[in-house]
Amino acid sequence: MLTDLGFHVSQADPGVLQTWVQGDTLILAIHVDDCMITGSSSNLIAQYKKKIHAIYPFTDLGPIHWLLGIKITQDCKAQTTRLSQELYIKSILVCFGLKDAKGAMMPMVPGAVYSCEDAPNNPTDAAKMGKTPYQEAIGSLMYASVATCPNITFTVSTLLQFLENPGITHWEAVKQTFRYLSGTKAYQLTYGAESNDLIGYTDADGANQEHCRTISGNVFLIDGGVVSWSS
Repeated sequence: MLTDLGFHVSQADPGVLQTWVQGDTLILAIHVDDCMITGSSSNLIAQYKKKIHAIYPFTDLGPIHWLLGIKITQDCKAQTTRLSQELYIKSILVCFGLKDAKGAMMPMVPGAVYSCEDAPNNPTDAAKMGKTPYQEAIGSLMYASVATCPNITFTVSTLLQFLENPGITHWEAVKQTFRYLSGTKAYQLTYGAESNDLIGYTDADGANQEHCRTISGNVFLIDGGVVSWSS
């Protein structure tokens, strides 16, 4: 058991374990059969790789470059780490027939308000939407949203409300989000470009959706890179 090696499960995420050895920190992140280990001492990392391998044999792929479809680029000279989903975004654009889509400036049309009243109201529209992969598209956008694209989180959470009976207006909004990703697919989350403690921002909309509830959003950054966000 990893706990026998001194690891403690993080209260923030049960897939993250950490331990401290003589002032050095070691962090192990696990997702299904993929894992990543990092820490403040390269010697300590090497020691614990051997200890973990003795309990759970694994394949050591060396310095991390990819994890769960996210490209990880480290620049030791600049002391930065970058996360990118460019290849993932390209793949979903192809999947939904939008690989040549012109990039949009924003993930949602400014001032747009979507409603359940936008659901199909005639057999023709209903038949058309029955052939539209709305749920699959939202699922694909959700992974980008939770992994490296906080800038589409509000849009995705808004369009999620219409999964059961989406209309043509909702589908056009989904395509708008894809076009935004098409134009911003090379964007990366960059950590280390700045030297700051934890910084947080929060805001709320004007309760302009049909349920008349205010939707809040927040984002937290460390050293110039976003580490947590929600809407």
